[in-house]
Amino acid sequence: MTSTLYQQIQQLYDASSGLWEQVWGEHMHHGYYGPDGNLKKERRQAQIDLIEELLAWAGVPSDKALCESYRILDVGCGIGGSTLYLTEKFSSIAQNNLKLDGEADQDYSRSPELNKTGASVTATGITLSPVQANRATERAKIAGLESNVNFLVADALNMPFPDESFDLVWSLESGEHMPDKIKFLQECCRVLKPGGTLILATWCHRPVGETAGELTDEERKELAEIYRVYALPYVISLPEYEEIVRSLPLTSIRTADWSKAVAPFWDVVIDSALTPSAIWGLLTSGWTTIQAALALGLMSRGYQSGLIRFGLICAVK
Repeated sequence: MTSTLYQQIQQLYDASSGLWEQVWGEHMHHGYYGPDGNLKKERRQAQIDLIEELLAWAGVPSDKALCESYRILDVGCGIGGSTLYLTEKFSSIAQNNLKLDGEADQDYSRSPELNKTGASVTATGITLSPVQANRATERAKIAGLESNVNFLVADALNMPFPDESFDLVWSLESGEHMPDKIKFLQECCRVLKPGGTLILATWCHRPVGETAGELTDEERKELAEIYRVYALPYVISLPEYEEIVRSLPLTSIRTADWSKAVAPFWDVVIDSALTPSAIWGLLTSGWTTIQAALALGLMSRGYQSGLIRFGLICAVK
């Protein structure tokens, strides 16, 4: 990843993560508002629902997978919201499986060392932001999961992990930050174990081509402003992501467009940003965060026009 882009992403999240957690909570991603986006939900519940819906859509985890030690990689982990949620959820499932098998009746969900059968769940989160990594580590200790999870400052284009290290590679809204989408997906595939699952959800632009037509000058202008504010090199369409994934040693490839389901999130965020505490937080958090807040309407309008899409991919190695 180029040093300038690296610094822009780091500065954006170093500056804004504390305010985001204060106002919107630990999950730094879209919410799920039903297939047609018409369900009214409390915003944090909508974010948790997105995680659950993604897992259900991808068919993860399987009971068989959690009969053995299970390793999760969260690429672009933020302050650990998804990482900790997945660790707790999968640990609970693994524990229940052991009880059903009559192999254990004590709580193994908090500590892998206690699990005499080896059916432990551990997770690693990576981010470019030292502020995020430190806060995620603090939150893991508060949750009692410090022995199950760890957080690193690392480049997703050059991950510091051996080949075939993880059973699940989870990337929730980080692909849009990658300056080399091919290298990013190659790295995700490289660190995935045989039989492991990749789940990717990312910002996209609308499909292009003979049927849909190329991006217009106005659309390119709108995208350029989004790129500038949110430290994005560029985004691509979901069919382009699928083409990359199909070039890799992955099977059971599926894609979906959940734009309608997540689009209401931006209007919810805009409303919540108008509270006195949020406004004060913005004023004290610096110009980078203020710019991002002022640009919330860009994303809302992008979804309304169909320019911005929320793309999903899952695949098995």
